[in-house]
Amino acid sequence: MEKKQKRSSFSGKLGFVLSAAGASVGLGNIWRFPYLAAKYGGGIFLLVYIILALTFGYTMIMAETALGRMTQKSPVGAFRFFGKTWQSAYGGWINAIIPILIVPYYSVIGGWVMKYLFGYLTGASKELAGDDYFTSFITNGTQPETWFLVFTLITMFIIYLGVQNGIERVSRIMMPILVVLACIIAIYSMTRPGAVAGIYYFIVPNVKNFSWMTVVSAMGQMFYSLSIAMGILVTFGSYMKKDVSIEGTTNQVEIFDTAIAIMAGLMIIPAVFAFSGDDAASTLQAGPSLMFITMPKIFASMSFGAFFGFLFFLLVLFAALTSAIALAESAVSTFEDELHWSRRRCTVLLGIIMIVLGSLSALGYGPLANVTIFGMQFLDLFDFLTNSVMMPLAAMATCLLIIRVITVEKICGEIELDGAKFVRKPVFNFMIRYLCPFFVAIILFSSVANVLGFIKM
Repeated sequence: MEKKQKRSSFSGKLGFVLSAAGASVGLGNIWRFPYLAAKYGGGIFLLVYIILALTFGYTMIMAETALGRMTQKSPVGAFRFFGKTWQSAYGGWINAIIPILIVPYYSVIGGWVMKYLFGYLTGASKELAGDDYFTSFITNGTQPETWFLVFTLITMFIIYLGVQNGIERVSRIMMPILVVLACIIAIYSMTRPGAVAGIYYFIVPNVKNFSWMTVVSAMGQMFYSLSIAMGILVTFGSYMKKDVSIEGTTNQVEIFDTAIAIMAGLMIIPAVFAFSGDDAASTLQAGPSLMFITMPKIFASMSFGAFFGFLFFLLVLFAALTSAIALAESAVSTFEDELHWSRRRCTVLLGIIMIVLGSLSALGYGPLANVTIFGMQFLDLFDFLTNSVMMPLAAMATCLLIIRVITVEKICGEIELDGAKFVRKPVFNFMIRYLCPFFVAIILFSSVANVLGFIKM
């Protein structure tokens, strides 16, 4: 009989906060948040997002972290802990499968970031700003696959090192550097001629710009920004020591994450206003191309642009790596718990899955461009399945598990263990019982309706 291994854990509060913040601060913060903020009202979007982060986001982080620490298991085991029903199996596995599907295509985009960082490092900033550079790169086949493999190997190596020696140590190094880089680039962006209009648009709420899509988009961004419904927080919660305050760490994670999202807005929106002038609104709505096409053009037009372009993509790489590591750790933890394999074997298994699924995404715009499913390339398909369908379903499963099976009282008991403070308990109780399931249902409906063409987000 195989000897049961002692479960890994973070060294303390700081290790959890930096690792959870690293999971949250990813590509969704750096390009998706500024893009949505610009599209759905600027300052009013920011205000709605902050309110939701302090209520909806706070509640989901608390719930998932408490679930993980209570059970000391990854998502599948955490759900099964309260009964071997099909509902528990569904909820656990959907939370577990999400990171397994996300991390391969996320690593493809991470490879794109590494390619651009290498370009700035080797003095190719003018080439990176070319009109057809990004398209030529992703349709090449060999180059996207190569950079994807490099990014994947780095991620897997860190995962192999373990929780304290790998994830926590890397987060302790990368997150402070990421904050410093964000501050430097934001200051540089805000001091460009013409940037003041962008700062005003992003910071100052204007009620005239408010619409129901402002709220829906801000709710959807919660999943990207706070790593909700990805199995990450359940897994990280299972590594949290019992003497660490769940509410205290949640407060720090949401402050850290929201601050970085705001910094990302101040990095990108003022720079676009300075570069594009009257066309800033349309430029900001470019979506993913904002980071790989628009930003290199902006840096090319500015003094010391090559240097700040390098710093920008270094920041984005750190953000991508910390999130990819968290996604991969959630998957490996599930394999360890369910297959009872060593960490080494589970890391190799995930690496194989990442290479197979990631290669489909890496080659999807080149050699496999003619292969589509429901009219979508592989990367877009994986993104739609996980973010638009599976994550809302996973969040709903978590809410229902807590409300109907575990009970809110028992979750609150875990949060208040050993006399720990629970200052926002009334907010948590009301949100988890009533508003969180309602919000999740709205996000699911809106995401699917958007893809089917019934609404436009």
